[in-house]
Amino acid sequence: MAERDEALFTISVVAQRFDLHPQTLRVYEREGLLSPRRSRGNTRLYSQADIERIRVILSLTRDLGVNLAGVDVILRLKEQLRELARERDEILRFIVEEVRSGRQNRQGLVKTRAGKLWRTNG
Repeated sequence: MAERDEALFTISVVAQRFDLHPQTLRVYEREGLLSPRRSRGNTRLYSQADIERIRVILSLTRDLGVNLAGVDVILRLKEQLRELARERDEILRFIVEEVRSGRQNRQGLVKTRAGKLWRTNG
């Protein structure tokens, strides 16, 4: 779906959907947990990704009793895990391509798109 075709929701709609006070969403934004888009009139507009992030935040705070500082740490760790998984997949794709093509990396190093070097046993 194109970004401009994506459904966006105002703060009042999102607050009502989750049974929250709009100020709670503003606090999440102030704490860096959310970054809703803004309209030309500076109205907060929440995307579906923001909605999913709010679900995670509420699950952590309501169901597990995690405070906002803990939520921030957890969300950052989740993003780091996603990045590591992307990097792992990139390395595995490279290795599979190398094996299929019969080439060997003479230096035993694989450079990822992120610019990091990975030493192979070859």
